[in-house]
Amino acid sequence: MKILLAEDDQKLLRHLAAGLREAGHVVDCVHDGAEARWAVENGVHDVLVFDIMMPQVDGITLVRGLRRRGVLTPVLFVTARGEVRDRVAGLDAGADDYLVKPFSLDELLARLRALGRRQRGDLSHTLRVGDLEIDLVARTVQRGQRSIELTNREFALLEFLAQASPKTVTKTAIVEHVWDQNFDGGTNVVNVYINYLRTKVDQPDEPSLIRTVRGVGFALVAPEAA
Repeated sequence: MKILLAEDDQKLLRHLAAGLREAGHVVDCVHDGAEARWAVENGVHDVLVFDIMMPQVDGITLVRGLRRRGVLTPVLFVTARGEVRDRVAGLDAGADDYLVKPFSLDELLARLRALGRRQRGDLSHTLRVGDLEIDLVARTVQRGQRSIELTNREFALLEFLAQASPKTVTKTAIVEHVWDQNFDGGTNVVNVYINYLRTKVDQPDEPSLIRTVRGVGFALVAPEAA
């Protein structure tokens, strides 16, 4: 999952970003509401995690503006303002969830997973493509009876392909969802990571799941759908 994290407390921002990245997420960090608005308008994210009390543009004003412009990306407010009226204001502004500080990283991760399931229209935390099974909570991958060990980046790439399956995703879309805003899109790293995945997911005696669509991109396709 690619997350935009907007928080003006530098220490908390670093702590949350480190925890989210350790959990396998891709995180873009900004420090105020104006930066957050620019990042939303110029990037692609699966979830927006915003503080409410931010410089330049506060979270409530920011989310109202995004919703008026048709931005539907799920929003999770994380804030010290925990009164009922504050929660109501945040949700009425267009946020999808509201988490009061202090909170545990585990709860934040669980709420992000819930938003991801809601976005997919799927209550399950498991993605399946053919005999490939991806557990988004345990962060494990199984093909048939075989367990597959992946790095965080490989897992993020496989998750993105599985969520799009059987549709083809372009290299540009992969970069936007699996790498952060500082990534140099001119490198050949997408091809490199696709090859890493192929080595682990597609064994010589198994039908190939990862397909290259020449001139377009890549797809994860069950054999019967090929």
